[in-house]
Amino acid sequence: MVNFSLNDKIALITGSSRGIGESIALTFAEQGAHCILVSRKQEDLEVVVKKITDKGGSAEAMACNMGYLDQITSLMNAIKEKHGKLDILINNAAANPYFGEMINAEEWAWDKTMAVNLKAPFCLTQAAARMMKEKGGGTIVNVSSINGVRPAFLQGIYSITKAGLISMTQAFAKELAPFGIRVNALLPGLTDTKFSGAITANDDVKNMVVSQIPLQRMAQPEEMVGAVLYLASDASSYTTGSCITCDGGMLA
Repeated sequence: MVNFSLNDKIALITGSSRGIGESIALTFAEQGAHCILVSRKQEDLEVVVKKITDKGGSAEAMACNMGYLDQITSLMNAIKEKHGKLDILINNAAANPYFGEMINAEEWAWDKTMAVNLKAPFCLTQAAARMMKEKGGGTIVNVSSINGVRPAFLQGIYSITKAGLISMTQAFAKELAPFGIRVNALLPGLTDTKFSGAITANDDVKNMVVSQIPLQRMAQPEEMVGAVLYLASDASSYTTGSCITCDGGMLA
């Protein structure tokens, strides 16, 4: 039987106060995982924790700004001290502070986007992998984007970081496979979240993008969860270094 259960698993999900990250957390908790929710604001995380616990699930909130390495280090040390292990890491948090032409971008836009979208997942994966090696394995899922395959207009820097995240997924997958650690990626298309507000808030831009999607609509956050659950669970026990695209057919 295909096993999607996450019973007794400790799962860290970054960017889980809303959108795709929140949907992942809600589903993981339903599947039996203890979810560690991470985002910048503790109060926003507590709202999601309550949703989970009200349904009988298990979760806790740990505020952390992915732009600061010292906070990431403190987060991972706290998890190791409290739980002694980490079974699942979902690198979902991302930043896209600049929407415009790359030739006009300032250094701060490059630095912030790189720090959150590439450096943070790299450092989190390092720390998680060390814990997973001690316990004989684990799973890591990086939430990249179809922009990492086909760069989007006015989102050049963001697209570059997402391409880097795909490469990082494959590199870590090869390095960590001997230790029973699988590393895969999700590539969402246009999804109805606050994060995609720069596109969805402008009807002309939104309609232009949607017109390129064969399913003729944007996704809802919960439509990304099935692929992530597959990659995080034993259902994908022979899958590593792979990218699952959920984009309504846009890259077809």
